[in-house]
Amino acid sequence: MAADGVDKDDKDILADLDREAGEYLKDAEIARILSAFKLDAYAILDLQPGVAESDIKNCFRRKSLLIHPDKTKNPLAPDAFDRLKKAQAELMDEKKRERLDEAIADARMLLIRERKWTVDTPELKSPEFAKDWREKSKEVLIDNELRRRKQMKAQLAEEGREQRKAEMEIEERKRKRENEQAWENTRDNRINSWRDFQKGGLKKKKQKTKPIG
Repeated sequence: MAADGVDKDDKDILADLDREAGEYLKDAEIARILSAFKLDAYAILDLQPGVAESDIKNCFRRKSLLIHPDKTKNPLAPDAFDRLKKAQAELMDEKKRERLDEAIADARMLLIRERKWTVDTPELKSPEFAKDWREKSKEVLIDNELRRRKQMKAQLAEEGREQRKAEMEIEERKRKRENEQAWENTRDNRINSWRDFQKGGLKKKKQKTKPIG
């Protein structure tokens, strides 16, 4: 029996239990991150919209220490850690966070209008509304992402057309230069041919005008 009343075997068992509990928490957090809605950085970090920047930093630090691939053998840890980093980076980017906050606010207003409520309706503070708000936010974020991809596709198509147009213009100028160069290269031949033609014409003319005697 040890001096503190716990023998070595018991200490080993307690240590094993602590390790198992730690791994369980890591696995649970990894599973939560990977199941969170990808387009909502707040959901990935398990934060409420509008939190302070310091809260974002502290939350990321705690969670990154918990699920870092160097701290767990879970094969999904790298994917979860990468998603956590991207979510933190998005919330630390002022413009990206502003777009996300705007989408979440839009979702809230859409629900209020659909239900013909006002901003003072008591139900807005209920857990049921919070759940519905999260689902509506998903819809808005998905719509925004689809619109963004459509715009990106159209932009790329337009850029492709502009690129092809520029390439055709370059090719046309190249052909024009080549034609001009070819024309210039045959200049002497054309001049000589013309001179020979002129000489031949003069000889025939003289022959026709020679008196018969």
